[in-house]
Amino acid sequence: MEGTFNFNDNSTSAFSDCNSDRSGEFITTSTQNRRLLISCVSDNNSDELIRRLVLDLQSCSIDQQKQATMEIRLLAKNKSDNRLRIAKAGAIKPLVSLLSSPVVDLQLQEYVVTAILNLSLCDENKDIIASSGVIKPMVRALKIGTPTAKENAACALLRLSQTEENKAAIGRYGGIPPLVNLLENGGIRGKKDASTALYTLCSVKENKIRAVQAGIMKPLVELMADLDSNMVDKSAYVMSMLVTVMEARTALVEEGGIPVLVEIVEIGTQRQKEIAVVILLQICEENVSYRIMVCREGAIPPLVCLSQSGTDRAKRKVETLIELLRQPRSSNPTARAS
Repeated sequence: MEGTFNFNDNSTSAFSDCNSDRSGEFITTSTQNRRLLISCVSDNNSDELIRRLVLDLQSCSIDQQKQATMEIRLLAKNKSDNRLRIAKAGAIKPLVSLLSSPVVDLQLQEYVVTAILNLSLCDENKDIIASSGVIKPMVRALKIGTPTAKENAACALLRLSQTEENKAAIGRYGGIPPLVNLLENGGIRGKKDASTALYTLCSVKENKIRAVQAGIMKPLVELMADLDSNMVDKSAYVMSMLVTVMEARTALVEEGGIPVLVEIVEIGTQRQKEIAVVILLQICEENVSYRIMVCREGAIPPLVCLSQSGTDRAKRKVETLIELLRQPRSSNPTARAS
């Protein structure tokens, strides 16, 4: 049943793109701050400044590397023209080299991750960044970095996951488990960034399996159960992406997902109800046992109410689910516990 349902129209509004870093300004002296402010608004001197900063990235002094990386990050934060200038000046290769260093300085790692994120916001830079070998060290930052580095690494990987090849590479290099960890244990921004990245990455079947193996269903069910979490829609869309594979459907049931989904059908927003219906339809379609569980949770009355509202497409799905649940339990003896 791979790819049975298409959420592209509605899911886009549930997820916000990762913009430039939202962390606070790094501490510098007032003189440096004035210089940075001038450099951000003066195009005349920016090219020369950028060339010097790229050279400083290759310095033997870690303090000089940090200062250069911080300034590049600030130059690229809000000005799209600077992002292109910095990339054309050759900054990406030394930035990736710093990120790949076997000796990890967590502060420098955070600065580099954030600078690369800001540079990736220019679409013209994404291909060169992705082809520079950045995915593996970015995944490492996602695993061991500071909280800010992890959040910005999730955003950077999302920016680079626009091709199936890159999505697969992020999965192969171990990017899915730390994203699941960020979804479960991160702050609200981390949870949002992780869910957005996972939704995109899990369009690849292998990544769906990796996510399930990493235990993603537990935090998804918990977030969906908390209707005040501001994460219900995002978590539901990720779940809808996953349940096209048998392993995810099994994990959803084992983590107590059916009562949560039925409750959403009862008291969620219109959009949440419609996503829940699609997930329930997916798990019930080939499994009589799951249908019985859904019925025992009292799903049919709120489904009947829902069938009288919503879009025509949503009504059709609700009616299909109701018909499925009302089928005699012995009508499909070959139904698998898939």
